[in-house]
Amino acid sequence: MSEQASQATLGRAVLTEPRLRASVFEGRGLKSRLLTGFTWFLAALAALPLISVIYMLVAKGGARISWETLTALPPAAFEFGGGIGPAIVGTLVMVLIGSLISIPVGILAAIYLAEVAPSSRLAQVARFLAKVLTGFPSILAGVFVYAVLVISMRSYSAIAGGISLAVLMLPTVILTAEEALKQVPQRMKDAAYGMGCTRAQVIGKVTLPTATPGIITGVLLAVAGASGESAPLLFTALFSSYYISGLEGLAEPTASLSILIYNFSGMPYDNQIELAWTASLVLVLMVLALNILARVLGRRKA
Repeated sequence: MSEQASQATLGRAVLTEPRLRASVFEGRGLKSRLLTGFTWFLAALAALPLISVIYMLVAKGGARISWETLTALPPAAFEFGGGIGPAIVGTLVMVLIGSLISIPVGILAAIYLAEVAPSSRLAQVARFLAKVLTGFPSILAGVFVYAVLVISMRSYSAIAGGISLAVLMLPTVILTAEEALKQVPQRMKDAAYGMGCTRAQVIGKVTLPTATPGIITGVLLAVAGASGESAPLLFTALFSSYYISGLEGLAEPTASLSILIYNFSGMPYDNQIELAWTASLVLVLMVLALNILARVLGRRKA
């Protein structure tokens, strides 16, 4: 009984023991709170321009959002109404052309840089050139494609616009895919080699499937960056007020959202200016959706 009584007394003493609480004005705690608050303030300050731009786009461009606006042809100077349908389709088509060129080439180049011959002289040169191209002015890509393709075809076209976007997308795809491939644990590859797999089998069945989320993230970031480009399209696709008509239309001038915004924002007509705001909102929403999707896939990888 005495032992049980002592345990009960000890339990009551523990329950009545005052809890330890950090003082609000204690040195390290106060410093931590101040730095945390300052960090949140800087984050809010950095997000303020983005929030203000999105609010302005929604306020000025959201009023014209409708199915008719998203599908109708752009209006002429003195016309009312109209829409941005050809510009949306043209942007999607040229980004698709750029993706079909840059994604396979970029992934194959990343495989060579990360798996086949990472330390070779060719790999070092290719890696250096890819890093240089990431800071390449976009307008120079348009000038290059104009000199090589547009002059030879004697016409602006969606094909030339897509190739100029592919030039800009390629270094992002290469570098992000290479980093994703490097993140695959070496022990997984060694286990596959130990089971008798060839290098091609290891790359195709172990390395690439494991690195797929990171590769997709890089691809989406490259697509998002190319979707908002305007300078290279001025030299390669120019503009058109009509939809792309079949495969033949790929060799003709093509509309895009960025060029429509550039053209309409400088006009002295309220209708065209409103459509420029609407096109800006649509373009920002497209880029924002791709960036959010890339972040989601990146977190799943982590």
